[in-house]
Amino acid sequence: MDMNKLIENVLESYATIGGINSAGINSFPNRENVVAVLKDLQCLIFPGYTTAEEIDEFNLRYITGQRINRIVSVLTKEIQKALMYEVSVHSENNQNGEIKNSHCFQLAEKTALAVIEAMPELRKTIFLDVQALFEGDPAAKSDEEVIVSYPGLEAIVTYRISHFLFTCGVPVIPRIMTEYSHSKTGIDIHPGATIGEKFFIDHGTGVVIGETTVIGKNVKIYQGVTLGALSVKKNLQNKKRHPTIEDNVTIYANATILGGDTVIGNGAVIGGNTWITKSVPAGTVVNQ
Repeated sequence: MDMNKLIENVLESYATIGGINSAGINSFPNRENVVAVLKDLQCLIFPGYTTAEEIDEFNLRYITGQRINRIVSVLTKEIQKALMYEVSVHSENNQNGEIKNSHCFQLAEKTALAVIEAMPELRKTIFLDVQALFEGDPAAKSDEEVIVSYPGLEAIVTYRISHFLFTCGVPVIPRIMTEYSHSKTGIDIHPGATIGEKFFIDHGTGVVIGETTVIGKNVKIYQGVTLGALSVKKNLQNKKRHPTIEDNVTIYANATILGGDTVIGNGAVIGGNTWITKSVPAGTVVNQ
């Protein structure tokens, strides 16, 4: 078959079906750029752990400054594109595009700087997660081992970053980050979920935590756990669809807990392979 014809067919599909990330107001955040920013943010949280670069007391300031400048520059551009896309989708007409673009840039830059401003507090919270993993897993020999090798921690770190952006009202980008982590770790945490400190995910593969899930402090969950919705109807998107897990709860492998009205009380233990759609009182042990 004629190669030129094949090319024309593909180009025609772009025009008739869509799919091109066009320049200007309708451009969409670039996944590769967002992932690069996520990796830089992870490096800020754990300097020297996630890359091959050698960091010492003499070059730490330079490397940190270089990384922060790169994060702010790239993240501002990607947030701006995400905001402009939202404007274009929800606006009946796109007049005064330059004014909107300028406003989106200012908001995007402010949000990118806010991430850096929040970094010390994010690091404090994440180090509590590290401690929870180390203290909760007898196989862990050190905090350093947890940081460099535990997929549960990687998923939690990505969640903490993306949740901050989500609460700032940033569209799309938080999902790109968490879905990238999902593809690496097998752990699916929606950035809209609310998760307290000292969160522990052991093994992790197959864990699903839905958008409106609320998780308290010092909660431990194992592989295959689903915190999901009883119904996935589109008209419920603004309702609380996922369960509330109070403090000090342990949920063992392959347990499924569903529903926005379902509350697992403080200190409860949920056994493996259980199916729960009703609230569980504090201190209760639930077996299959």
